[in-house]
Amino acid sequence: MAEVSGRIAIVLVGTALASCSGSGTDTQKAADPVALVKLAPVTSAAVSEQTAVYGAAEPGAGATATLVASEEARIVRIVAPVGTRVSGGQLVVQLAPGPTASLDLVKANSDARAAEAAYARAGRLRQDGLVGNAEVEQARAAAATAGATRSSLAQRTASLALTAPSAGIVQAVTGSPGDLVQPGASIATIVRDGDVRARFGIDPAIARSLRPGQPIRIEGNGTRGQLTVPIDAVDPVVDPQTRLAAVFARLPVGARIGTGEILTGAVTTSAGSGLPSIPYAALMDDGGQPYVFVVTNGTAHRRNVRTGASDRRTVAIVEGVKAGERVVVEGGTAIEDGMKVRTR
Repeated sequence: MAEVSGRIAIVLVGTALASCSGSGTDTQKAADPVALVKLAPVTSAAVSEQTAVYGAAEPGAGATATLVASEEARIVRIVAPVGTRVSGGQLVVQLAPGPTASLDLVKANSDARAAEAAYARAGRLRQDGLVGNAEVEQARAAAATAGATRSSLAQRTASLALTAPSAGIVQAVTGSPGDLVQPGASIATIVRDGDVRARFGIDPAIARSLRPGQPIRIEGNGTRGQLTVPIDAVDPVVDPQTRLAAVFARLPVGARIGTGEILTGAVTTSAGSGLPSIPYAALMDDGGQPYVFVVTNGTAHRRNVRTGASDRRTVAIVEGVKAGERVVVEGGTAIEDGMKVRTR
């Protein structure tokens, strides 16, 4: 009888322990964490992105004026060296006729005087009846031709004083005093005031999405703040050295930006409307892998994503979510994959 009572006691103790064990499991289930989060829908909308570009100011298409020697000449004096600001008509380089030009002018003067003397003699002979009108006319034509040649050479020799066609800055001077230059040789280059453009290098793929007239924000070392101007031209041809395309914008006179000045700019590009987009706050990072938490039936699920364009408020998602799903935008740092959530 005592043995039976002992067995009954053991069974009762075991039952009690089992009952206590079951109660603990229920308590644990009731205590499963539930995160408080805020959600936002995945939408399908165009996302604009600011792309930084870098470049410099350069002379505009019609900004450069080249001063050339009209005849063989010798450089006498460089009046306005490189970097000099000049006004319209100001002397830049003084030239003198070279040996060949000097000989040509001497010969032209001599020929003109001889032709004039022959014409005068023909006139006297005509009065004496020794020559006819045809001979006089021939002498007159020869004198006129010789005179025109002399005038032309004299005028070209006088133009050896090279002056600035308009106000600007001397960008380059070729040669030194004493150098002999040939006809048509470039002696100096003037960059006219008010004709400066910005040139930026840009990724070729982005360049293909830009159009003339689109705004570009520019900042230079000499500007106060930023200025926004329309894109003047886009050159999609890739530079073999930089591997970049080019974007050009004309700079206003009041920008106070000089040629050669380093510039920074920003253009707005769009990712298009076909991609899903989420608030930037929903995006999280795990060692360089962006991800989001997608909530379905009260449970948060981690999704790795591949991002596209972003304006720091909204980010386009190339892969990982689809429009209509809901993502966590607040409270994401406190949850894990598979955790239950409730919304604020």
